[in-house]
Amino acid sequence: MFKTTLKFDKNLMERIKKCSELAGYSSPEEFVQHIVEKELARLEEAESDEEIVKKMKGLGYLE
Repeated sequence: MFKTTLKFDKNLMERIKKCSELAGYSSPEEFVQHIVEKELARLEEAESDEEIVKKMKGLGYLE
């Protein structure tokens, strides 16, 4: 496994820290990894690239 660094603005990082603690995660990194894995699994269930784009638009990630 490789390691990378992501940057979040201060407000978002505080929210991540708070939610990770409340949810019982051992660290904010573990919390973010779990969220990303869940979202990727949901998107990967799509049968085509077009379906993935449609889902991402529906979530507001794309315009």
